[in-house]
Amino acid sequence: MRWHTLGATRLHVIDLDGAETGEQKNLEIIKLIAAFSPIQVGGGIRSMEAIENLIKINVDRVILGSITVEKPEMVKEACRRFSDMIIGGIDVRDGKVAIHGWQEQTELELIEYARGLAKLGVQRFIFTDISRDGTLTEPNFTQTFELIESVGLPVIGSGGIASLSHLKLMEKIGAEGVIIGKALYAGKINLKHALEAVNKFEV
Repeated sequence: MRWHTLGATRLHVIDLDGAETGEQKNLEIIKLIAAFSPIQVGGGIRSMEAIENLIKINVDRVILGSITVEKPEMVKEACRRFSDMIIGGIDVRDGKVAIHGWQEQTELELIEYARGLAKLGVQRFIFTDISRDGTLTEPNFTQTFELIESVGLPVIGSGGIASLSHLKLMEKIGAEGVIIGKALYAGKINLKHALEAVNKFEV
């Protein structure tokens, strides 16, 4: 409620319990949040039923991660049914895609993988450099830019964002928006100032 009241464009919620077990564990809390704010949710969403359950409780964007690797045909069907409500969550470590709550490393390369998801119908991506997430260092500007240029679709940047200058540069390279987490809780970024610092940008 605090971030919503301060003007957050959208709340980003990851069910970490779900990501670990493959089953949604926090639907009641998610439902409460979705009642007062636009919200995108990821973590443990590995069936069409799980997607439908989230949309029924007013989640307006559903982030698919592990199943984009394991069940591409299901992802294709989800995109057909729910269009741009589906987001492809791409978590990368050392240039390779990681799944199952970052616990399992694949040999999938970022750009090739993203292009494959686009062919399935994914219209928007969240890109996270795992090695920078929560570090308050800086985002991976290079790979974010490469992804934007390669897929020609909206990309939301995540991981390592710690200053207003990071936001401005992410906007400059063409990101649709950014996800700010630890920087807000650690007081490194003031949300009101962040929203004022960028123009056509989701924060």
